[in-house]
Amino acid sequence: MGRGELSFERGGALSPAPLPRGFFDRPSHEVAPDLLGRVLVHGPVAVRLTEVEAYGGPGEDPAAHTYRGRTPRNAVMFGPPGHLYVYFTYGMHFCANLVCLPEGSGSAVLLRAGEVVAGEAEARARRTAAKPATKPVAEPAANPVAEPAARPVADPVARPVAFRDLARGPARLAVALGLLREHNGLDAILEGSPAGRPHQSAVMLEGRPAGRDLIRSGPRTGISTARDTPWRFWIDGDETVSPYRAHVPRRRSAAATSVGEVPSS
Repeated sequence: MGRGELSFERGGALSPAPLPRGFFDRPSHEVAPDLLGRVLVHGPVAVRLTEVEAYGGPGEDPAAHTYRGRTPRNAVMFGPPGHLYVYFTYGMHFCANLVCLPEGSGSAVLLRAGEVVAGEAEARARRTAAKPATKPVAEPAANPVAEPAARPVADPVARPVAFRDLARGPARLAVALGLLREHNGLDAILEGSPAGRPHQSAVMLEGRPAGRDLIRSGPRTGISTARDTPWRFWIDGDETVSPYRAHVPRRRSAAATSVGEVPSS
């Protein structure tokens, strides 16, 4: 990729200039709206971000993984800004975040949804392969603080993945980009020539920032604590933005002992 304007498969004119590390060296709720319209590239697939959520640091944000401090699971969030924090949730899905603030801060932005602007065929193949034989009632919440969705119900008819759904939701976005546990801690800041970027590396590009008049904010999706904090940001009217779902407490069965509880790590 050269610097300047580049026409991707979709999304119109997008700048391939890499974002500097300093872009992420700010509070997550400031970084989050500025990420809308930026492009995350991983391997052959690129996604223009259309929906994100900010999460604060230890003792600040009860909905954040770092609220109770550093653990082996969330250690990447305490690392340098601009790295990917990828976590596994509900034994089913991976979700991706970008670390913010200086090392030791423990803050990040969750990548909730986006438009696939390059590598559509690869993203579609990944999403189709990852699509279960059953149709879930609702996509599980991205943050483990939230309650899991209802169990899937049978869906005998296999349906092709609509374009808008390729990366519509945090789990789908991670699948489309091919982000797995081994990518936790991957640096998304390119320092040097884009031409020398390894094939399976990650890099954040300038893309085409969303206009301020199109950016909306509101409560984060599906969380049970700090539920009114307006740190979910999205591009108004974009079809790839996921639907908002408020937290709905689940009725526990006699056998359930830890559903919806905050994980210890």
